[in-house]
Amino acid sequence: MLNKIKAVVVDDSAFMRKSLSIMLESDGDIEVIATARDGLEGLNVVKSLKPDIVTLDIEMPRMDGLTALQKIMTECPTSVIMVSSITTEGAEATLKALELGAVDFIPKELSYVSVNIVKIKEELIRKVKEIVRHKAVQMRLRRIQGTSSGDSRTSFSSSSGRSTALQALPRIGYKAVSLGISTGGPMSLQKVIPGLAKNLNCPVFIVQHMPPKFTKSLADRLNSMSQLEVKEAEHNESIRNGVVYIAPGGFHMTVRHASTGGNVIEISEKPEDTLHRPSVDVMISSVVKVYGKQTLGVIMTGMGKDGFEAIKELKALGGYAIAQDEQSCVVYGMPKAVVDGGCADVIVPLEKMSEIINKAII
Repeated sequence: MLNKIKAVVVDDSAFMRKSLSIMLESDGDIEVIATARDGLEGLNVVKSLKPDIVTLDIEMPRMDGLTALQKIMTECPTSVIMVSSITTEGAEATLKALELGAVDFIPKELSYVSVNIVKIKEELIRKVKEIVRHKAVQMRLRRIQGTSSGDSRTSFSSSSGRSTALQALPRIGYKAVSLGISTGGPMSLQKVIPGLAKNLNCPVFIVQHMPPKFTKSLADRLNSMSQLEVKEAEHNESIRNGVVYIAPGGFHMTVRHASTGGNVIEISEKPEDTLHRPSVDVMISSVVKVYGKQTLGVIMTGMGKDGFEAIKELKALGGYAIAQDEQSCVVYGMPKAVVDGGCADVIVPLEKMSEIINKAII
């Protein structure tokens, strides 16, 4: 990168400020230009130095992270990654932060010598780089500032780039929806799942890359907003139509035929060699094995390409897949892999996603 990414670290713990700074500056493309001990100091630093990105703790004296985030988004919109404790309360606060404008979050580990520290460092650096360089994030910040052109895509695109109507996705009697999503997912899901019709007569399986406890809080929040029942999936539970199942953080979710008839969910730590757990590829592949080409694959905002291999399996059987469009993604990684691989039958803006799913299935 020609210019280093300028980062500010805001945390009331001197240990965390030092740890996060060391992690970030271990990459030569990132420079921590300042640190702050609480939300008030952090707000002033952000307004003064105008960094590219901020890591923001939630629980701090004088001004907490949520209050600081609100003020940052109002007074000097900046890309913010929350640093969140792995507790139910931390998960709920993080979901609130994402609603207020934070782009993403990383889990806070209590010890810098944690066995997970290398993975956390790599994830933090990857997220910082993707968020700063991705134009959709910058467009989002400009919209918050009120300087956006206001252009919003309302048309659909086929994988060849031509405009296409809602009816372009064939109605083949879909028996399941399998949806993969990552960075930017919680807020995006809050715009899609409540829009799914209450008479959607099939199960919906979702993998959102999140740690344990966060997926339960997300499921509860979506359930309170939606016409369908939304729940964190449980091991060996029978699959019901009209229910949205979210894979629990830290575990894979798969489906299988039950010996007594019907289909059930399996929750497992295996396979152990995947980049993500839960994995979109693992989930969609298992859904395709049970429901075949009558699986509707959906890939939304997120880094990397998790889900692409399973979507290829679905396409090889003659099935259909939807990809979220670049303009409405927080990070155009997972959908881009599907689009570039020629596996997207329709490319859909976020605000139309539930509509096209409903029209295809009902």
